[in-house]
Amino acid sequence: MPPCRRGASGFRGVRVHPSGRFTAEIRAGGFRLTLGTYNTPEEAARAYDAAAWRFRRPGHDMNFPDVESLEEAEFLAPPPCLVTDEEHRQVQRRIAIAERDEQLMRQWRARSPDAFFANLRAQRRSNRRHRRAVAAFELENSNTTWTENDPRWDDLWTETTSDDE
Repeated sequence: MPPCRRGASGFRGVRVHPSGRFTAEIRAGGFRLTLGTYNTPEEAARAYDAAAWRFRRPGHDMNFPDVESLEEAEFLAPPPCLVTDEEHRQVQRRIAIAERDEQLMRQWRARSPDAFFANLRAQRRSNRRHRRAVAAFELENSNTTWTENDPRWDDLWTETTSDDE
């Protein structure tokens, strides 16, 4: 049987986040269960071991083989880090801002649906004109990199009446 792969943290079941915190996870029944976030990889590894004991995993699945019982593993496993009130307030504020933006956009679209779709049509028309101008430039340029079958040539040959849609 091949040796167990251990991540960047050096422990089984521990992932490192860009924030510098460590998450303990265990796979059980085809699912990945997150056990919590910890400040050190050792704390996360202790939490993983406690869960591995609960799932009756063999001793070679443990990070700390010197632990001899479920009770000892649970005693050594620290509680996960909780989100601070400040972090919670920041998340709630971002959610409130996003909800308010969505509400204002719904109100604006309800008051002036023609303006919304007119703006959308104008943007599309501008994009078509730009693509057509690029295609015309490439046609005049003798050093073009476009092949004969390049679909961008189609922009040059489209009818100008399509701008009035």
